Amino acid sequence: MKKFINTVDTVLSDSLQGFALAHRDIIEFNPEPCYAKRKMLKQSGKVVLISGGGSGHEPLHSGFVGAGMLDAACPGQIFTSPSPDQMIAAAQAVHQGGGVLFIVKNYAGDVMNFEMASEMLEFQNASVLVSDDVSLPKNHSTGRRGVAGTLIIEKIVGAAAENGANLADCKALGDRINLATASMGVALTSCTVPALGKPTFDLADNEMEIGVGIHGERGLETVPLKSASEIVEQVATIIDKELQPKQGQEVLLHINGFGGTPLMELYLLYDLAATYWQKRGIRITRSLVGNFTTSLDMAGASITLTLLDEELTHLWDAPVHTAALRWGC
Repeated sequence: MKKFINTVDTVLSDSLQGFALAHRDIIEFNPEPCYAKRKMLKQSGKVVLISGGGSGHEPLHSGFVGAGMLDAACPGQIFTSPSPDQMIAAAQAVHQGGGVLFIVKNYAGDVMNFEMASEMLEFQNASVLVSDDVSLPKNHSTGRRGVAGTLIIEKIVGAAAENGANLADCKALGDRINLATASMGVALTSCTVPALGKPTFDLADNEMEIGVGIHGERGLETVPLKSASEIVEQVATIIDKELQPKQGQEVLLHINGFGGTPLMELYLLYDLAATYWQKRGIRITRSLVGNFTTSLDMAGASITLTLLDEELTHLWDAPVHTAALRWGC
């Protein structure tokens, strides 16, 4: 294993210190319990948004703390949920009197710990459960996983909260976006968790993994490596069947890298996915391409499609100023 680290035990704390230093104009970092929060909190009465999860998905979630998006983020150890203590401390640090909305990816540890924090908080709170991964069936025993669609929800709901929406409206909006969003990922390699020191699974040079999550786990099946056109065709067809967009529907197309795929390839995938939906009369009016919800150093990518309307488009376009996402400011 070759990585830029000092020790396996300190890699996360060292990284977070560097993140806090590099973006000290945007965030304040609390090392124990660990959370990052907006340096400049909004006016009293605002609904505050808090998310979090295991580290290794950077810039999700700490990279999205700032104006127009999250008010705080709680990073756990690599691929490990943050603790309820972290979430409670973050909520207490940023609460402005309008309540707290937790945005939670649907993984067992995240769900359990956020629920515990929610029950222990003394002020009003609610949760949006993200489940955009259509690799899994709707009736899966633990439900569908939350993956790259998490960013879409955090951005749009963050804008609504910034504009003064109340807690009930923010939750309803988050749930609506979740239902209008579908994602699916493909891996060409596994990732290497520093504590393990080797890839979490093996793929031959002529193999790929369809339907992967974001924690280095295997996907639905291992198949022979295909061309980029064939990969996009397969993934986009599944997403299209799930969302069933009608001709003329406006959508946001997000191509997300898993950490080890260069932008050259991600933009190639975007071109192929855009062509797929444009041929079907779907209007791609908003786009996002890059490494936003990663799986350490995994080579691979996911495609996310969100059905838009006038309100969602307006909120997506609203100003945002975070370490990893910024426009209009």
